[in-house]
Amino acid sequence: MDVVVGRVAKAHGIRGELVVDVRTDSPEERFAAGSVLGARLRDGTSRTVTVAAARPHAGRLLVRFEGVASRDAAEALRGTLLTVDTATLPPTEDPDEFYDHELEGLVAELTDGTRVGRVVEVVHGPAGELLVLAGEGGGEILVPFVGEIVPEVDVAGGRLVLTPPPGLLDEA
Repeated sequence: MDVVVGRVAKAHGIRGELVVDVRTDSPEERFAAGSVLGARLRDGTSRTVTVAAARPHAGRLLVRFEGVASRDAAEALRGTLLTVDTATLPPTEDPDEFYDHELEGLVAELTDGTRVGRVVEVVHGPAGELLVLAGEGGGEILVPFVGEIVPEVDVAGGRLVLTPPPGLLDEA
């Protein structure tokens, strides 16, 4: 299974550099020179790319890939999702830290066992992470991924427990 670690936003300059929106907590490791990443292009095709160089730039990364030496070649990669195989990820050392792919698919339930939905996505925003749940009633529920609201995550058991404040789970 692959997990997204970045997305190519646009070309930068004339020598093939790319602006990459980072979606990993370890950009220095994932985008180190010589790292091989999966690349899912907008047209649905996939290939691998090798990082030639990367440097921080305005909250993003500027990345050069081997074989991408012109602006036109870089533009062809706009919108590409950069991935790594989850089997290559090291285990997290913090018991309260999870990879997105570990949370996606978990059943969300209340402390009394009432099923609320299933995690379909983890959204990383400036204020923190949100769990996107496919609700039991068919709607979408956004749940802040904080300890007060999600006190228990049982990846092995395939579930997480919610203690939502009043109104969080109300239908929109």
